[in-house]
Amino acid sequence: MATEEAPVKISPKYVIKPAKDVEPAEVFCCKFSPDDQNLAVSYADGTIRVFNAETGSEEFTLNNRKEEEFASEDGGEGEDDALIRAMKPPCFPTTQVRWRPSGSESRTKNVLISVNAENDGEVQHWHIKSGKCLHTIEEKDNQIFCLDYYHTGALFATAGRDYKVRVYDEATKRLTTTLEGGDFQKTAGHSNRVFSVKFHPSNPNLIVSAGWDNTVQVWDTRKGQSIRSIYGAYICGDAVDLNHDGSEILTASYRTTDTLQVWDFGTGSLKQTIPWRPPGHLSSAECMAFAAQYSQPDSRYIVAGGSQNNEAKVFDAKTYNCLGVVSTPKPVFTVDFNSKCNAFVIGSADGCVRVLNMPKFH
Repeated sequence: MATEEAPVKISPKYVIKPAKDVEPAEVFCCKFSPDDQNLAVSYADGTIRVFNAETGSEEFTLNNRKEEEFASEDGGEGEDDALIRAMKPPCFPTTQVRWRPSGSESRTKNVLISVNAENDGEVQHWHIKSGKCLHTIEEKDNQIFCLDYYHTGALFATAGRDYKVRVYDEATKRLTTTLEGGDFQKTAGHSNRVFSVKFHPSNPNLIVSAGWDNTVQVWDTRKGQSIRSIYGAYICGDAVDLNHDGSEILTASYRTTDTLQVWDFGTGSLKQTIPWRPPGHLSSAECMAFAAQYSQPDSRYIVAGGSQNNEAKVFDAKTYNCLGVVSTPKPVFTVDFNSKCNAFVIGSADGCVRVLNMPKFH
């Protein structure tokens, strides 16, 4: 009988560390650009930084509100500026970012979309190379925690504190659908904050979301409500994904048991609970997950990470064996594969971004 091999300890190709003269801000989201040339990173202080994905060198900084708010007229900082800096509340986090898909009909390229946790949450479109904010949408009385693009770039969706999922037209930036509630027999929509939202890979009318209410909701924009509720996933970050053909939903829950699970999209039934540690391991402790994702383009691998053990792991999406592990000093908040699946990134609470080459497991 074949035995499971011990997971490979994966070392970073490079680490992007916080500047020495500033207090580290937690990394909330990391995303490779569609062409794998750039890496966008959002932080708890609201800043967005764009790096060269190959070298890790910083190329652009967006939304640097601290510098904008506290800079004095002469460009320096005097005693009054320092006092204002001490009295000012911190900026709200930029909770997630997404690159606009390269297939978008817009002529403007290199566009990044971000959302934040302002009391009146903002959806902002950024032109990376100029650093300009192209458009801002305000969602009144809603902190926005997550967003996603449909793969063509024609639509994007947001969700957050008010339990609703909003769908926008990318070309017009207009709200097209607000998803809430259900048929109140088998589905009721969300009853708490939403931290992850994803479009179905081949049907723009179907959207999946999850958060603090222990449910995954499957929405149909044609009906304007939830058509399926899956109970059993407690989501606290970007920890829901669909595989390449949309037949499976991956969830990574913030809890010490049954963290990583795979569900059937069509029926909502649980297909597999993936053990964080193999049977017989000296420690049975699981990771309390904040993030999980399938690899592109064929969903061959899964990467997930979180707290308690402060680590990220790579799993085989067919055998569910753990193939590799990355340890960090503080919790992992975000993960992402590049499009070629030859690299992945993890961002953590220590303010560091770690880019790693994918080992050749087979």
